[in-house]
Amino acid sequence: MAVSLFSHDVSDLCLGKPALRPLSLSATIADALLALKFSNDYFVSVWDCRFATSGCGGGGAGDGEFECCRCVGKLCMVDVIFYLCRDENLFSPAAALQASVSEILSQIPGIVMHLEPSASLLEAIDLVLQGAQNLVVPIKTRLGSNSRRKHHKTPKNIIHGGREFCWLTQEDIIRYLLNSIGLFSPIAALSLDSLGVICTNALSVNYHSPASSAIGAISCCIANQTSVAVVDDEGILIGEISPFALAGCDKAVAAAIMTLSSGDLMTYIDRGGPPEDLVKVVKARLKESNLEGRLEEFTNSPSSTGSLSFTSSSDEEFSPSPSSRKCRRSSSYSARITRHAEAIVCHPRSSLIAVMIQAIAHRVNYVWVIEDDCSLIGIVTFLDMLKVFREHLETTE
Repeated sequence: MAVSLFSHDVSDLCLGKPALRPLSLSATIADALLALKFSNDYFVSVWDCRFATSGCGGGGAGDGEFECCRCVGKLCMVDVIFYLCRDENLFSPAAALQASVSEILSQIPGIVMHLEPSASLLEAIDLVLQGAQNLVVPIKTRLGSNSRRKHHKTPKNIIHGGREFCWLTQEDIIRYLLNSIGLFSPIAALSLDSLGVICTNALSVNYHSPASSAIGAISCCIANQTSVAVVDDEGILIGEISPFALAGCDKAVAAAIMTLSSGDLMTYIDRGGPPEDLVKVVKARLKESNLEGRLEEFTNSPSSTGSLSFTSSSDEEFSPSPSSRKCRRSSSYSARITRHAEAIVCHPRSSLIAVMIQAIAHRVNYVWVIEDDCSLIGIVTFLDMLKVFREHLETTE
C-alpha cells in the first residue's frame, strides 16, 4: 500500500545530495551574482545567522550563547536581472549591484522551510502543498567516519551544531515517488483530463508583445516554478520564456528584456547564446533611448567588489584557482544550457506516469498541455501531481 511508502523519512531522499553553500543575508547583490556564477544550481540559499541562547527552532540548546543559522530564502539569476530592469537601475547597474540581497529576496512566506531528516515523506509533501518550494534538511553524517568531510575544515557560521544542510525540491519528491509508482495503481495510468489535473489559466504572452510586459508573469512563474507560454494570435503554442533559461544568461539580458519583443527574447535566451542580429537590435534600440552606454556597463560592471560574503572563514571555498574556475564555469554552463525555449508538451489524454517521466527527463516541474492543432490548453505541474498522490493516500488510510 501507499501508506508504507509514506512512512519513510526524508533522510532517504537526501542520499547523495550536495551540501548547500550559504550566502549571508548581509551580502550584496554583486556577491549573489558571483555566487550564482560559480554555482552548479540555479539558486543560492540565503542565511541569517545570529547569536542565541536557545535552539533555532525554539527548543533548549544547553547553557551558553551560540550562533544560530536559518535559511531565510533563495535567489536566482532572474531575481538579479529583474532588479536591474528597474528604471532607476538601468542608468547605473554597477551601483545597483552594491545593494543588499534583502532588496531582491522574495517576501512570500514559507517558500523555504526547515525540516528534520526524521520527518516523514508525508510531512514533506504537505509542506510543499502548502507553498514550500525548497525544504532545508540537515545531512546525516556517520559518527566516527574517516571521510574527507570530517578532516575538511568546516567553515564557521555555515553549519550550526556541526551540521551541513541540503535542500529537497518538488522534483526530488516526484522522482522518489516514481521509483515506487506501482503502489499507486491504477491512478498512475489514468489520463490527465480524467484526473482533472490540467490548469487552464497558464500564464502566456503574445509573440509580438514587448518582453518587458512579461516581467510580471515571469516573476509569478519563479514562485510557481513554471514558465510563460509564448503564443501567436490564434493561441498556438510557439515556445516559452523560462526563468531557468534566463537563469543561464548573464546580467546583460536585462537590456534585451527592455528592448525586444517576447518572441525575440525567447530566441535571445535560447541555448547557444544570443544571435548576433538580435544583439545589434538591442544596441540600436538602446541608442534610440539614449541608453547606448548601458549594454557595455551591464557587460563590464564588476560582479563583486572585495571578497564574496559567504558565511565562511575559508577564502578557498569561494575563490577558485584559475584552473578550477575554468572547469567549474564549464560544468555550470553546460548544465544550464540544457534549458531552452522549446516547450515540452503533452496531450490531455496522456497518462500521469508518462507525463511524470517526461518532466523528469527534461528537468522541468511542468509540461504544457496542447490540442492536436498545437493550441494551448493549459499546464500540468509537479504540484498538481503531488495533490493526486496525497488524495490517493487519504483514501487508503
